[in-house]
Amino acid sequence: MILSWLERFVPDCRVSAFDDIDPVLLKNQGFKGIIADLDNTLVAAETGMATPELVQWLERLKKDGFQVIIVSNNCRRRVAQVAGELNIPYISRARKPARRAFRQALGQLRLKPDETVMVGDQLLTDIYGGNRLGLYTILVKPISPAEKWSTRMNRWLEKWIVLLLKKQGRYPKL
Repeated sequence: MILSWLERFVPDCRVSAFDDIDPVLLKNQGFKGIIADLDNTLVAAETGMATPELVQWLERLKKDGFQVIIVSNNCRRRVAQVAGELNIPYISRARKPARRAFRQALGQLRLKPDETVMVGDQLLTDIYGGNRLGLYTILVKPISPAEKWSTRMNRWLEKWIVLLLKKQGRYPKL
């Protein structure tokens, strides 16, 4: 029973940063789209500015035929600013891990769950939410230690979940 509960939080893959994700490898596995979290996944939570590395990675994804959408729990103004800079669609105030925003993102991309990757830095919102819909989930290390109080609470819970997963040998290595 505990294993099945914990399975919901197991990412399919872990990487150090978003630009460690190889579009060619994903394309060869049949993926066509990426749903990405914003804060501490694509941009640092405190600055929110797109880096040249992010712009290059997104250009590479688009060149390889990927569709990308940002799904963030943050407010519209914050998400729209970065998404506008990057010229990609977004969904704000997503209330992840609720299914609604993930389904909305899939609808906008016109993709099925098995064609889509969820990239995020939190087990409790991004990975759990993506796993609930059957997306391929990739956990990235947070870009910055600066986080909101609610995220810090999630991180505390995540530590316990990670400990249990590691104890069972279920936590993917970097």
